[in-house]
Amino acid sequence: MTSNTDTTPITPGDAAAADAECLDLTRTLRRRGAAVFSVFAVVWALAGASGVASALAPTLVGAAVAVAVTAAVLVVAFRGTAGPVTRPVRLPERWQRGIGLVNGIQLVAIFAVIAASNASGHPAFIPVGICLVVGLHFFPLARLYDQRQYTATAALLTALAVVGFGLLLAGMAAESVRAVVGLGAALVLWGSALHVGTRG
Repeated sequence: MTSNTDTTPITPGDAAAADAECLDLTRTLRRRGAAVFSVFAVVWALAGASGVASALAPTLVGAAVAVAVTAAVLVVAFRGTAGPVTRPVRLPERWQRGIGLVNGIQLVAIFAVIAASNASGHPAFIPVGICLVVGLHFFPLARLYDQRQYTATAALLTALAVVGFGLLLAGMAAESVRAVVGLGAALVLWGSALHVGTRG
């Protein structure tokens, strides 16, 4: 699971316990990843839906659909994690500290995007800026969690943010860009939740 420089002899019982612990941690991290992806997919779906329709009824319908899709994704993902673990994670040293640092930087960057966009009079750039920050933060998480598919998540979200920036610069309405980025990010995160839950 992690590198071990201890030279103390390991008994078969200790090795079996360590293997069981590693498998449990792998399963736990996969479930946690699927849950986090799914929850934030709902947030992005709601943001995207708000750009499609301003009426209350369509927004509520969009919220209901997002919640239903998330529930289905979680059921499939959690069932997938209940099966045998085919690839136990190999976590780097101090992986939890690294994850905390990456997430902390992400949070600061998101607040910076919001503040800079509002201060410059361009609030339309907030969704695409946040999407870019979220996408970039998955690159180091791929190594820290030993989940290679997080790199694909990072690349897709980053590309989506670039497309969003391009659409804004091309003159597309802010609501339409928010719909593209929000719904696109939701699809990426739902897909990531399914992949990490069913493929490991």
